[in-house]
Amino acid sequence: MTEQTERSLTEPPDSLTRPRPRPLGENRLWPRSFADRLTTPLPGVRALARLARERRLRPDPVALRQIPALPVAPGPLPAVDITTTAVTWAGHASWVLRLGGLTVLTDPVWSRKILGTPARLTPVGIPWEDLPAVDAVLISHNHYDHLDAPTLKRLPRGTPLLLPAGLGRWARRRRFTQVTELDWWESVELPGPAGPVRCDFVPAHHWSKRTLTDTCRSLWGGWVLTAPGGRRVYFAGDTGYGHWFEAIGRRYDGIDLALLPIGAYDPRWMLGPVHTDPEEAVRACGDLGARAMAPMHWSTFVLSAEPPLEPLHRVRAAWEATGRPREDLWDLPIGGSRVL
Repeated sequence: MTEQTERSLTEPPDSLTRPRPRPLGENRLWPRSFADRLTTPLPGVRALARLARERRLRPDPVALRQIPALPVAPGPLPAVDITTTAVTWAGHASWVLRLGGLTVLTDPVWSRKILGTPARLTPVGIPWEDLPAVDAVLISHNHYDHLDAPTLKRLPRGTPLLLPAGLGRWARRRRFTQVTELDWWESVELPGPAGPVRCDFVPAHHWSKRTLTDTCRSLWGGWVLTAPGGRRVYFAGDTGYGHWFEAIGRRYDGIDLALLPIGAYDPRWMLGPVHTDPEEAVRACGDLGARAMAPMHWSTFVLSAEPPLEPLHRVRAAWEATGRPREDLWDLPIGGSRVL
């Protein structure tokens, strides 16, 4: 599939047109596969054999000595009211977003260990018992480091879950009752004390798989959240670099903060299509037209071969090279917070 064809299938001719929000809890039918949404083909047996041959699955033992220096600074959640937009990084792609009087979690992973990886390198930035009541959860895709069943089991079953298309059955089997699935460019509104918070599901350069038989059976993507006062936060989920960032920036102008992944990128020949490196993340922030950027998807789990501290050093250098104000790079420690 050519990029032009892919655009025509997934983006309306007028990229500034946003359809009306869909109903919360809508039960819908979806295609059996979303493989036609892939930006690049998935790696095959030969690529996996090369990865094993090169032994590039994890950082070398010398690099792992950097782990004690990873930035962790848990603190209390900032005080907010219904006009405040605040973000707190719990680690990896897990954020506590507080906007329009609501508390929203993204890809919450409070587990010490997930399938297929060593235990987390750093503690969760916010103890679960210190969280306010959770008004909704946003999921980007079904990989185990983003969709963590043990963490979701801690939530009341009436908590609204906003999911990519194809994941509703997974959630309903676990007795969640407020489940909403969306396709790319679709949205819902969460009722809040200051007015509705709009949540738009947007494309990403990634894929999905949770078992041996469900490759690309559900969709993947990011989220744009718009508070009643107009503050706008983009959560990229998990993604490689590509044309979707410009498309998102055209449709959602005035993004105040972009939460962008900077880790799990080495080796590039394998991970480049699905994980941005630090320089690509900074470039994506520019494509989006976002005022500020907060790095994520590093410093938590060992998923690839780069040294643990390298993403931070590289993103700071890449940001400085753009000439943008240093205060607009929100390189938070795990547990750190900022208020827009």
